[in-house]
Amino acid sequence: MGEARDECTICLFDVDGTLTMPRQVITSDMEDFIKELQKKVLVGIVGGSDLKKIKEQMAGEHCIKIFDYVFAENGLVAYKNGELLEIQNLSKYVGDDKLQEFINYCLEYMSTLKIPRKRGTFVEFRNGMLNICPVGRSCSQEERIEFNKYDQEHNIRKNFVAALEKRFPDSGLKYSIGGQISFDVFPKGWDKTYCLRFIDTSKIKTIHFFGDKTWEGGNDFEIFADKRTLGHTVTSPEDTKKQLTELFFK
Repeated sequence: MGEARDECTICLFDVDGTLTMPRQVITSDMEDFIKELQKKVLVGIVGGSDLKKIKEQMAGEHCIKIFDYVFAENGLVAYKNGELLEIQNLSKYVGDDKLQEFINYCLEYMSTLKIPRKRGTFVEFRNGMLNICPVGRSCSQEERIEFNKYDQEHNIRKNFVAALEKRFPDSGLKYSIGGQISFDVFPKGWDKTYCLRFIDTSKIKTIHFFGDKTWEGGNDFEIFADKRTLGHTVTSPEDTKKQLTELFFK
């Protein structure tokens, strides 16, 4: 008989750049590896994307039942053992008048941007956040890479966030740059640490978090730096696998 699973320890994973390449589907090799990890500890996903995108990247609907926890939109849509725990809603919390003023400004700002390309879906409304995308979320993979390279040189997203902070200083909103092409906007406290409220710390004593955007301003920073977690910075899915092997398979 194998060792009993340590249910006092959980590994939480960001999706893009951690378990998958950005916006790509998890490889069968990584999926098998995570299943082996699950025999040793509890495993959860905490992604900024909505549940539909997480399901696409985690190779289907069954991911909700396979993982012990699935947190979409930073935990604003939360599942445990396949059961829905909670859905939080941004429009109720902030109010549609304020949201519309904010969205109008974002669209106005983006209308003045000169970047290599613009496609479609510049503002995506999710349950618990707005996702703002200067190039447009309907861009191709090649256009995504192109914009990311341009953004690294010209700080398009960082400058956009700075303009929003100046325009809406008392909004109670927070900004988080994640992935390759966009940034998220959500109420303060609704970053990835939001998911931690669903983890029963009377039973689970050690929470490992693995993410690639762990620098200040990145969408993994708050949970990475939180005193309740042991944060691990990764550079790719292969690096995630390497670090997990060192921790749990030696």
